Amino acid sequence: MTTLPPLFADWFAAKGWHIHPHQQEMLERADAPALLLIAPTGGGKTLAGFLPTLVDLARQPHDGLHTLYVSPLKALAADIKRNLTTPVTEMSLSVRIEDRTGDTPASRKRRQRADPPHILLTTPESLALLTSYPDAPHIFKGLKRVIVDEIHALAESKRGDQLMLALGRLQTLCPELRRVGLSATVENPAAIAHGLACHPDPCEILMADPGPAPDIAMLTTDAAPPWSGGGARYAIPAVLEQVRQHKTTLIFHNTRAQAEIFFHNLWLANDDALPIAIHHGSLDRAQRQKVEAAMVTGQLRAIVCTGTLDLGIDWGDVDLIIQIGAPKNVKRLVQRIGRANHRYNAPSKARLVPANRFEVVECVAAIDAALAGELDGDPRGPGPRDVLCQHILITAAAGPFDADALYSEVTSVGAYSSLTRADFDACLDFIATGGYALRRYDQWQRLKQAPDGTWALRDPRGDRRIRMNIGTIQDTDTLKVRMKNARGGKPLGEIEEGFAASLTPGDTFLIGGQIVRYDSLREMTVQVTRDAAKKPKIATFMGTKFATSTQLSQRILHLFQQETWPDLPRHTADWLALQRRVSRLPEPGRLLIECFPHDGRTHHAVYGFAGRNAMQTLGLLLTKRMEELGLDPLGFLATDYATLIWGLEPITDPAPLFDIAALRDGLDRWLAGNAVMKRTFRASATIAGLIDRNTPTARKSGRQATFSSDILYDTLAKYDPGHLMLHITREEAMRGLVDFGRIEDMAARIGPRVDLVTLNRVPPLAAPLLLEMGRVPVKGMAEERLLAEEAARLMATAGLTPWPSFGPKAFLI
Repeated sequence: MTTLPPLFADWFAAKGWHIHPHQQEMLERADAPALLLIAPTGGGKTLAGFLPTLVDLARQPHDGLHTLYVSPLKALAADIKRNLTTPVTEMSLSVRIEDRTGDTPASRKRRQRADPPHILLTTPESLALLTSYPDAPHIFKGLKRVIVDEIHALAESKRGDQLMLALGRLQTLCPELRRVGLSATVENPAAIAHGLACHPDPCEILMADPGPAPDIAMLTTDAAPPWSGGGARYAIPAVLEQVRQHKTTLIFHNTRAQAEIFFHNLWLANDDALPIAIHHGSLDRAQRQKVEAAMVTGQLRAIVCTGTLDLGIDWGDVDLIIQIGAPKNVKRLVQRIGRANHRYNAPSKARLVPANRFEVVECVAAIDAALAGELDGDPRGPGPRDVLCQHILITAAAGPFDADALYSEVTSVGAYSSLTRADFDACLDFIATGGYALRRYDQWQRLKQAPDGTWALRDPRGDRRIRMNIGTIQDTDTLKVRMKNARGGKPLGEIEEGFAASLTPGDTFLIGGQIVRYDSLREMTVQVTRDAAKKPKIATFMGTKFATSTQLSQRILHLFQQETWPDLPRHTADWLALQRRVSRLPEPGRLLIECFPHDGRTHHAVYGFAGRNAMQTLGLLLTKRMEELGLDPLGFLATDYATLIWGLEPITDPAPLFDIAALRDGLDRWLAGNAVMKRTFRASATIAGLIDRNTPTARKSGRQATFSSDILYDTLAKYDPGHLMLHITREEAMRGLVDFGRIEDMAARIGPRVDLVTLNRVPPLAAPLLLEMGRVPVKGMAEERLLAEEAARLMATAGLTPWPSFGPKAFLI
């Protein structure tokens, strides 16, 4: 398959297009067992992935499923279906294209199993579910190609591990299966290729022409960013002006709560009544689809959004990206920039809006990295064993299996290629018996071994329960929100169960960009009415809590070492210059600790630049060490770049505090008695199948699931401390929630190079940390004034005085 058939060549010509070199090369390398294509956004990489499929189907009829397309997002699968239908229709190809996600009607899902389309577009969870059916060999009979789109996004999570295990199963069913991965942003192509390959076979890598550099810069605003906070309200006039000047603008936020706040404030300032919408994962599906449809037809001038629009959805008229808040990750920034000017060899345009003063520095560092093409990302390590346990259950649901064959299949997956047989057998024994402490309970004895050595479900009816709990996404418990009326009311979206529990009748909150008043909770549905009169509480959507990447943090530290900062706004450059005169700036390979008095307490600012989770953990461990050393700490707070600790006594010798063995021992003791372990256990035990979140009769509430998981955790910790799930829990806690690996890396980088600077005043770099410490809810009309007065007082203490042209929240040396 090396040449483009005349039918396709004519279609390209009719469109005024020429086949791109990487699209031609995808045709020429269509028989590669695994192939990773890295091409810029707008470079036609999706068409490149599908071109061998369409050409093959045009040349010869195919019975059943030919190509499986896997996307991280349901919206992306729907968009690809819409875009792929165009060439199929215009060339009159006899190709049936369908999608299968959580939004697909059950009747169509049943029909797809009996009569699969030629091309099926799906998600990792839906694919895992398909492999769990006994008729999986029939469903995938004749499958020739699998296309994994936006593979970088999946490779960073357990969803990717689940997907690759499912591909291992498909390779067993279809030995000649060809794998294709597509991405625009990959920091380590070899690592992604390793994950996509069917081991021991390699995965080839095809690098397309990267295209022109993006037009990316900081957004110029009349007002300076505040010293703390994350709302970027100061920039709304400038953002609105950019919206007026462009066709369609995507305004990205890092969390759903921030998106809701910004949209609300943007709408209040939208005097021209420009058509602006909001899009995020907690909104009702119908509302999301309505926004997406309006985007496709060009009816919207701006969309305030989150990661739901990060990936390759093709909105052709988007000509500007605005990133509110520091992107925290260069790869994420590049991905978002690519949403603008979704055309090959057209530069994408983006403007960054720092939410506070320190984010100015981070945004400049991110822009430099993006223009240099230096992406970031942390290595993931071996495949998580809780996902493997779920895969064993999925395999059992499909029918009896041989353990040797399954082990061989699992180790063909990149993330599990180094899995030992002992670790595999431990997972199998856990699934079969529940482990030593639980083997006497029937509910956890799920597998039995037949005389021929194969394994099967002890109760064949258990397959339904397994399928109901497939997935690795651990969503926070949410409740539906509806407008109150006699007929049930219009659905608005979802809020977290914990947030709903904090509401009392009359409270107000934001959802879908509008203020609503809580009325009652009825049958797990929050009933609300409209109320624009009161200041809203903010729904605390979990969303994704991003931490600044290690590579971006190092860029910030190197930026600090410049003699001057011509690329920074004057107010920020002057702030850093004053810090250098009063104290010193953090340096690569060293750790700066500032000790200073404030409000009758001794404060210590520790500039670790290890990300929020790691700095939070470091604060916990350092305060415990300080207690042991008699320094009487009183509390701490953490940001991505520093930990601020306040107490009664100053640090005089920092070396004992940063002994890595003592920190690790302190972490173990802290984890042993902390709710973090129970929270992690609950998540991993749910993935591994120890706890069923969904049952045939009902879905457990968060409180029920927490209660049952806490009992299990306490039981295992007391009677079976060597249980597999406890080992998995510790691995996951260390890797995710507490991010201790970053602390170890930081300690290794700095060694004994710790600089303790003792001052008699608040240093400029620490002043914003003190504002974070003072951030408490202040209700009523005086809120803004009180916060501004506190900022002014604190900044004056740090040697910063008001900058007149920027109002009371900006300061000058």
